[in-house]
Amino acid sequence: MIQSLSHSTLYVLDQKKAYEVYVNQFGFKVAMDAQMDGGLRWLTVSPPAQIGLEIVLAEPKAPMVAPELIPHFLAILNANASGGGVWETNNCEATYKEFKAKGIVFTKEPTQEFYGIEALFLDGCGNWFSLVQRPKKEKS
Repeated sequence: MIQSLSHSTLYVLDQKKAYEVYVNQFGFKVAMDAQMDGGLRWLTVSPPAQIGLEIVLAEPKAPMVAPELIPHFLAILNANASGGGVWETNNCEATYKEFKAKGIVFTKEPTQEFYGIEALFLDGCGNWFSLVQRPKKEKS
C-alpha cells in the first residue's frame, strides 16, 4: 500500500536559474544537489515548513524524458504554460509584496476568491503558480 508521496518533479528550463529562484527568492531549503551519471543534476528543494516532500527541479532531458518529447516540454515551459500547483501562505498580501520586491512576476494581484485570497505568479523557469491564503476557520 502506498503511504506517502516523497518526491514530485517540476520541470524547469534551467536548473541554475531554478536554484536561484526557489532557494534565494522563495526561501526553499535544498534537500539534495548532486551530479549524476551522464551529466544530469539531481536537485531537490522543499518549502521550509513542509516536511517529507522534496520537489525535483529537473530540466527535461533523457532519460527522464523521451528525446522525441523534449521539444514539447520546452515549448510548454517557454510559454510559461506549465501549471506547477498551489502554494499556501498565511498572508497572501505580505508574500505577494515580498516576492514582488525580489523580482517575481505576478499575473494576478491578491484577490478575494470564494476559497480565499489568491495571487498568480510565474517562477521564471516556465511554470505558473497560485498563491493562496485560505480563510481562517471560525472556532466553534
